[in-house]
Amino acid sequence: MKKTILFIFFLLTLAIHAQQISVSPAVFQVNEPITITASFASSTCNTMGTNPTKVYMHSGIGTDASPWQTAKGNWGADDGVGLMTKNANGTWSITITPSVYFGLTSVQQTAATKMGIVFRSANGSQTMKLAPSCSDFFLNVGSFQVTLTSPAENSTTIINSGSSFNIMATNTGGAGSYTLKANGTTINSNTSTSSYSYTHTNITANQNYELIATQGATVVSKKFAVVINPNTVSEAMPAGMVDGINYNSADFTKATLVLDAPLKDFVYVAGSFNNWQPTSAYAMKKDPSSGKFWLEITGLVSGENNTYQYWVVDATPLVNSPSMVKIADPYSTLVLSPYDDSSIPASKYPNMPVYPTGQNFEVTVLKTGQGPYNWQVTNFEKPQKEKLVVYEVLVRDFDASRSYQSLIDRIDYFKNLKINAIELMPVMEFEGNESWGYNTSFHMALDKFYGTSDKLKEFIDLCHQNGIAVILDVALNHAFGRNPMVRMWMNDPDGDGFGSPTAENPYFNTVAKHSYSVGEDFNHQSLKTQYYVNRVIKHWIEEYKIDGFRWDLTKGFTQLCTSSDNVCTDSYQQDRVDILKKYADFSWAIDPTHYTIFEHLGSDAEEQQWANYRVTETPSKGVMMWGKMTKEYNQLSMGYASESNIYRMNSANRGFVANRLMGYAESHDEERLMYKNVQYGASNGSYNVKTLNTALSRMSAIGAVSLLIPGPKMIWHFGELGMDDSIFSCNNGTVNDESSSTPGDCKLDTKPQPQWTENWLGDSNRNKIYNDWAKMITLKKMEPVFLGTATMNNAASLTVNIKITNSTLTSAQLKDVLILANFDTTAQNLATGFPYVGTWYNLMDNTTITVTDVNVPVNLPAGEYRIYGNKVANLAIEDFENGNQVSLYPNPVADYFTLGFKTSKVDIYSITGQLVKTFNTNGNADYQFSVSGLTSGLYLVKTFDENNKVRVVKFIKN
Repeated sequence: MKKTILFIFFLLTLAIHAQQISVSPAVFQVNEPITITASFASSTCNTMGTNPTKVYMHSGIGTDASPWQTAKGNWGADDGVGLMTKNANGTWSITITPSVYFGLTSVQQTAATKMGIVFRSANGSQTMKLAPSCSDFFLNVGSFQVTLTSPAENSTTIINSGSSFNIMATNTGGAGSYTLKANGTTINSNTSTSSYSYTHTNITANQNYELIATQGATVVSKKFAVVINPNTVSEAMPAGMVDGINYNSADFTKATLVLDAPLKDFVYVAGSFNNWQPTSAYAMKKDPSSGKFWLEITGLVSGENNTYQYWVVDATPLVNSPSMVKIADPYSTLVLSPYDDSSIPASKYPNMPVYPTGQNFEVTVLKTGQGPYNWQVTNFEKPQKEKLVVYEVLVRDFDASRSYQSLIDRIDYFKNLKINAIELMPVMEFEGNESWGYNTSFHMALDKFYGTSDKLKEFIDLCHQNGIAVILDVALNHAFGRNPMVRMWMNDPDGDGFGSPTAENPYFNTVAKHSYSVGEDFNHQSLKTQYYVNRVIKHWIEEYKIDGFRWDLTKGFTQLCTSSDNVCTDSYQQDRVDILKKYADFSWAIDPTHYTIFEHLGSDAEEQQWANYRVTETPSKGVMMWGKMTKEYNQLSMGYASESNIYRMNSANRGFVANRLMGYAESHDEERLMYKNVQYGASNGSYNVKTLNTALSRMSAIGAVSLLIPGPKMIWHFGELGMDDSIFSCNNGTVNDESSSTPGDCKLDTKPQPQWTENWLGDSNRNKIYNDWAKMITLKKMEPVFLGTATMNNAASLTVNIKITNSTLTSAQLKDVLILANFDTTAQNLATGFPYVGTWYNLMDNTTITVTDVNVPVNLPAGEYRIYGNKVANLAIEDFENGNQVSLYPNPVADYFTLGFKTSKVDIYSITGQLVKTFNTNGNADYQFSVSGLTSGLYLVKTFDENNKVRVVKFIKN
C-alpha cells in the first residue's frame, strides 16, 4: 500500500512537468543515483529550441523553503559542470547522486527535501523552465514528503479581525510529528500521524505561521501567513510630502513614509521599530486626494539605524499574483540585502547596518538626524561641453580593490592624463556584487559593494577640486526583478516572491515595447514612471552634486514598437523624442549646466532632435549623443582601409548644429582596439601590427585623429595604456571572443589588472600613449582653436587628413590646425593642403616646418602622425602644470595673489580658455594681482618675463 501511495504522489508531481522532464527512479533518497531526462519538444517556456546543440542542468538542493540552498553550475560558462548527454530520441540526460554531486555534509543530507532545476544553453542566454508558468522545476527528495493542503505554502490569507483559520497537511512515507508555531510561539502539536488539521480561532493580530513536520532525522518546514484587514483609514496627508521617506527637520523622533500603491487594499509598515510584527497602529492611512498610503512613524532615536518594509496587500489578486508582497521602499537611498551584503568586505563598507534576522527580501534603512556632507567645493564650474574628455570607468575593474577609495587613491592618474570628466558605470543598487550595474533594482540607492555614500561624495568632491566633472551612467530604460515596483504588481506562479509585471502594473510593460529588452521594461508614457524618473534625477544632482547623466539604452523609451521589431525600434519615434526632451528639461531646470548624454546609437534624424535642442540658449543646452566609432578606428589601428571612414566622428557631419557628439573609439560595450590589433593586425613582412610594441606605437595616432576633433570625446579606461586584454576575457583566464564557438560568454566577467600589477606606466611603449594623449587632451581643453570646425574626407582611407579652424580667432592666435596620420604598414607621402604658407609648428614638440607650397606632401612612417598649428600652443605647453618654478601665493586665492619672480605681463584665463583679466606689471616683483572680482573656480595664470618667455600656473579662487 505504501508503494502505491508513493507512486501516485510522484506521478502527480511529474504530471506537472507536462512531459518536459522525468526522473528515474521517481522516488529517491539523497544518497541514491538518479537519472534526470529533459525533453525540448515543446516551445512553451523553452527558448533553447526543439533541437539544442548543448544543454546544461543548473541545479540546487535544500529544504522545501529554500530548494536552491546549495547550487551547482556556473551560469554562462561552458565548463562541463552540469553538462547533459544527448540521447538517440533527442532528449537529454544526466545521472547524479545528489549527496555527492552537491557535496553535501551529513547535516545537509538530512535536511534535503527539494531540488531546483533550470536547463540552459552553454552561454546561459537561453533556458527551458516549467511550463506553463515558466518557473523553476522542483523535485522532491526522500520518501517523507509533506503537502500543505490548506492554505497554500508561502501564501498570505487576508481575514477580518476575530476570524478563525484552518490549517491542514498530509505526509507520505509513514507517520510524522507536527508542530505549529505562530509568530514564533508553539500553539499546537500532534504526534504519530500521516495528516494534520488545526483551527486557530479568534485571530486579532497578524500571524506568521510555521508548520514543522518531523520523521526521524528528517524535518520539513512549511510557512504561510495571515494578515488582518485593518480597514484603512482615509485621512489627508500632510502638505509637502513626497513618495518615500520624509524626514522631520524639526523633530528627529519622527518620519513620514509615503507609498503610491494603486489597486492595493491596505499596507502595513513592518520594521525594527515594531519588532517586524506590525499592529493596527502601523497600518498606513490613505490620502483621499492622491490615493497614496502614508504613515508618520514616531519614537525614533536620532542617529540610530532603523529598517523597514511595506506589507502591501491585495485582497482579490489576479491569478498567479500574491495577495501580499513585502517590499523595501521604492525610493530607498540605502537598502540592505539578504542576498548580497554578506560578501561585502567591512573594509569597503565599515559599520554596515545589519540585515534584520528572520526577514527576507530587501529592507530600507531609515535614519533621522543625519547631518549633510561637508563639501569642500560648493560651486563647481563644469568644463565646457565642447571641451569635455570623458574617462569611462567601471569601478569594479579599475583597480583590484574595487572601491571608491581606489579611485581616490589614484586621483593623480586622472589628473596627469588631463581628462576633465569621469563617467562611472552604474553605481545604483544592482543585483549581486560582481556586475556592470545595468541590472539596477533601486535607482535612488547607492550599491554598497564599492563603498559608502560619504566615500562616493569624497571622490566627487576631490574630482571637483581638481577641475574634473563626475557623470553617472543611469539605466532608466528598465529595472530588474528585485525592484519593488515590479514586485508590487507581478505574476508569481511559483510563489518565490519574484515575477514579471502584470497588466495592472502602472510602471512597467508586460512585454517590452522595443527590441533591445533587458530586465523589465518601464512604460515612460506613464505619469507615475515619469514622476519616479524625475525623483531619481533630482536625488543624484542635489544629494551627490552629480554633473551629468549618461542615459543607457534610450531606444527603449518608446511605447510604439514590439520586442521583435528591430526596424520599428531603430526608426524615428516621436513619443521617444518627446519624453526624453522632458527628462532633459527637468535636469536643466535643476542645473542649467547639467550634462545630458544619450546612448541612442540611432538615426541622425532622431538624434538631431536632441543634439540641437535648446543649444542657442545661455547657457547652451543640447543633448550630447554617444557616438560609436569603434569599427572605423579599429580598422585604422589594424591597418585595413575597408570601413575606416571616420567622417562621422565630427558632430557637423551628423547634422548637429553644435558640437554635441561624444565620439569614441572604445567603450565598455566594444572589443578592445589593441586586442584586435595583436590578433588580426595587418603586416607587410617587416612591419607587423600583430607585434605588441608595433601595435602600441599606433595608438598615439588614434588619439590624434579622435580626441582632437571638435566636440566632447570619451576614453574607455586603460585605452590610454594600450589595454590589450579582450573584453571577453573570462574569470578562468580564457577568452570567449567573436571567434569562439560561443562568443561573448564572459563579457561581464571581472577583468584582470595588468595595468597595475605589471606597472604599465613604467613601460615606455605604453607610457608614450598615456603621455601623448595627455598632451592632446591639454591642447583640446586649453586652445580655443579646438572649439572650431573640422573638415574631414568622407571616404575610407589609411591616410587621415583633418583640418580644424576657428574663424573667431585672429591670425596672431593659434587658429588653424592640420592633423595628418598614416595607418598604412609602409611609409606614405600624405597630401596636406595647409591653409596658408609660412612657419607651422608641430604642437606636440614645437618643432617647425616652413611651408612654401600649401600642397606640399609630408612623408610619414607607418603608424605615425603630425599635429601642425599656425602658432605655438602657448596655453597648452607641456609643463604648464609644473609651472617651471612659478611660485604663486596664496593658493587658493581670496582677493589677491603674488608671484615669486619678475613679470612684464600677466594674463588670467578661465579654465574654459577665456581671457578674463590682464595685468601690465613693468617688472615689479612685488606686484599684487587683485582677483576679488572673479567668481570662484579654477583659473590659469599665463606669465611673460622680460624676454617674453611664457610660464603657466593654476590657482583656485575661493
